[in-house]
Order: sequence, then structure tokens, then C-alpha cells
Amino acid sequence: MRIVIQRVSHASVTIEGQVRSAIGQGLLILVGIGEDDTEEDANWLTRKVIGLRIFDDENGVMNRSIMDIDGDILVVSQFTLMASYKKGNRPSWIRAARHEVSIPLYNRFCAALSDALGKRVGEGEFGADMKVELLNDGPVTICMDTKNKE
Repeated sequence: MRIVIQRVSHASVTIEGQVRSAIGQGLLILVGIGEDDTEEDANWLTRKVIGLRIFDDENGVMNRSIMDIDGDILVVSQFTLMASYKKGNRPSWIRAARHEVSIPLYNRFCAALSDALGKRVGEGEFGADMKVELLNDGPVTICMDTKNKE
């Protein structure tokens, strides 16, 4: 699994002109799921996201987690994170998992984050044409890939 985490002042997902989810201060997480990803990948990412200290403390040092600030999380599926771009100029999506693998893992990741956070996590709609709006705070953007855990 690959994720892009953005620290945001606010973020939202709109589908067909209707706001599906919106959050205040917290994290916008874009998620790409590969064909060989498992529930353990989702659990590992959940632990990393919840413990990630990227919010400022009273001294302006990134020393607080999403839990410490009682922030929100918005998770958006984005299969394009799994793009293969080595050959030619048109990306290939061959590494992206099919729906029967990716939808349950996406749902598992969202549920695990909600459980850990102690409140509902905002979501996009898997496979929908979404408009994502955000105000990146910092900017702070971090990429994680479960194939690079070490």
C-alpha cells in the first residue's frame, strides 16, 4: 500500500457537486492499494499514521500526533499512486489491485483509523470521480509505502 499524507487546515471531497466528506485540522490521506497488499499492510500504516508527530507543539516543533491535537482524518482512494511509469510516457496501472482486493483493504484501513482515532474518519467514494480540495498546512506532505518499511 502507498499513501500520501498531507497535514491540512481543512479538506473536503465533492462528488457530482455534493460534498461527501469534509474535515477541519488534521490529515488528508490518499491511498493506493497494490495487488499483493494485505490487511497487515493496512494495520502497519494505521499505526504509523496515528503515531506520526507532524503537528506543532507550543514551541513550533513538530512533536504532536493527530491524537494529541484531536484532529480529523479524511481518506481518499487513489489507484494512480500505484502507477508504473518506467516504460514510455503513459502510466500503467497493472500494479493496482482489482476491486475485490482493494475495496476491502480500503474499508479495513478506514475502519482501523476510525477505531484508533476514536471517531469517524471521513471518506471519499471508492472508484468515483472525486474533486478533492485542501489547504496544505506547512506544507507538510509525507509518502509511505509498505514495501519500504525499513
